[in-house]
Amino acid sequence: MTERRDDLISKAPSVELDLTLGALDPAGAICEAYENVYRDSRAGFLRVAAVGGTALLGALAVVPSGGSQSANDVDILNYALTLEYLQASFYTEAERIRALRGKSRQAAEVVGAVERAHVQALRSALGSAAVARPTFNFRGVTEDQKRFLKTAVAFEDLAVAAYKAQAPRIDAKPILAVAISIHSVEARHAAWMRRLFGIVPAAEAFDDPLSRPEAARIVASTGFITSSGKTERAGSPRFTG
Repeated sequence: MTERRDDLISKAPSVELDLTLGALDPAGAICEAYENVYRDSRAGFLRVAAVGGTALLGALAVVPSGGSQSANDVDILNYALTLEYLQASFYTEAERIRALRGKSRQAAEVVGAVERAHVQALRSALGSAAVARPTFNFRGVTEDQKRFLKTAVAFEDLAVAAYKAQAPRIDAKPILAVAISIHSVEARHAAWMRRLFGIVPAAEAFDDPLSRPEAARIVASTGFITSSGKTERAGSPRFTG
């Protein structure tokens, strides 16, 4: 693994969490809130994700579409769509293989539903200008819980940094509003996956954006985008964050 690929896990150091829940939550308020949230079923979680996707589609209804979008905004939306294709396919494959356990499996199901909603929303906004979905080969990463989580952290950090870099370049305010709404969700995903993997969710006061050429280089280096469309189960992954 090269040093530059390791940088994808953000600027935060990969420090094991050493605070106990008792130290953070002496009154038990966090535990109580957690129990209230997780009392819902898996179906409840997915309903929430579906509602979020519907809300995003509603927001995109006011976004200029087709020929009324600037070429710059179409280009940025397609860039975002390609990243969302990558994430959605990653989580969807993990769900189908069913190798994950416990909280990791639950997180993959919830985040996967949200990423698929992002794809649907961006494709709706782009219409016929939407780029086609690539084919992917995740080379066994979705079959191993530790590799899956490490890669999920890398993907979510990548998405957050990529959206951050593109936001100032967007021409239309409605598109900017939608991009920011997706950016904040991706940041929550990143924190969730970092917590599951055992590293500090937010160790720095500020995050750096990631340029498009650098993001493209990182995605290309994974070897996950292929022309065959076949997943090599138990293959040798080139990238796990």
